[in-house]
Amino acid sequence: MAETLYQILGRHRTEPLPERKPSWLKVKAPGGPNYLRLKQLMRSLDLHTVCEEAHCPNVGECWEHGTATFMILGDVCTRNCAYCAVAHGRPPRFDPAEPERVAEACAEMQLRHVVLTSVDRDDLPDFGAWAFAETIRQIKARLPETSVEVLVPDFQGHEESIRTVLEAEPDIYNHNTETVPRLYKKCRPGGRYERVMNIFRTSKRLAPHIPTKTGIILGMGETNEEVVAVMRDLRAVDVDILTLGQYLRPSDSHIALDRYVTPEDFRWFREVGLALGFKHVESAPLVRSSYHAWEQVQAAQAATA
Repeated sequence: MAETLYQILGRHRTEPLPERKPSWLKVKAPGGPNYLRLKQLMRSLDLHTVCEEAHCPNVGECWEHGTATFMILGDVCTRNCAYCAVAHGRPPRFDPAEPERVAEACAEMQLRHVVLTSVDRDDLPDFGAWAFAETIRQIKARLPETSVEVLVPDFQGHEESIRTVLEAEPDIYNHNTETVPRLYKKCRPGGRYERVMNIFRTSKRLAPHIPTKTGIILGMGETNEEVVAVMRDLRAVDVDILTLGQYLRPSDSHIALDRYVTPEDFRWFREVGLALGFKHVESAPLVRSSYHAWEQVQAAQAATA
């Protein structure tokens, strides 16, 4: 098994990709009653979810269970990552009433765990940090027993923005690594790998009691050795929770799919992650950063108790 995993994949792949997606990537199209109810609620409150904007394959499953990941600060990103389905360009003006509307939706849904994420807002002085902090405060004021996870942009590495969010006491501080250092220029030109590592160093220094989390998407040209090296880097900066999932190309204008990672390989990555010391690893083809988020926060709390 290990010998198979440690061959160089991607750049030296000789066999073409299959014409159809493997069976393990097929999911039922969303459309259940709770999904339709939540979709109507989001539209009535003029809110966005990353479930929809990023074409998440788990939207039907999660929404039927009454969970969703809110995307604050609009639905237009100031960056243009090669793998991302979210629109990019000049974002609309930020609405300071949005945190209250998000909290209203959470209260109406009676959520036990809320995930907040956003587009990159490099146009704002604090890069959107206040909006995250205020949304956390508004949710906890209405639902004091509800845990709140934030999946934040990099805030260009500014410590004051990181501090602003952490001072609002999220239950998990998440920022996605996305890929390996070699592919950053190609896949994530607005980001910097070392900046990601420094974000986790900073967050642990400012709030060591708040669990940290990150995600990696596989299939854009990385090798298995590179993925394991990133996992080691993340443990070196004390990241607690790791998610790994399969890249699915949103359109022909996005970076080409390099490979399908098998469920067996994903299980192996999980074993490696746990051996390296992550408190929780979610690793499977359809895993996305907020998939099974409620289970992840429970696991992190149990591990730190």
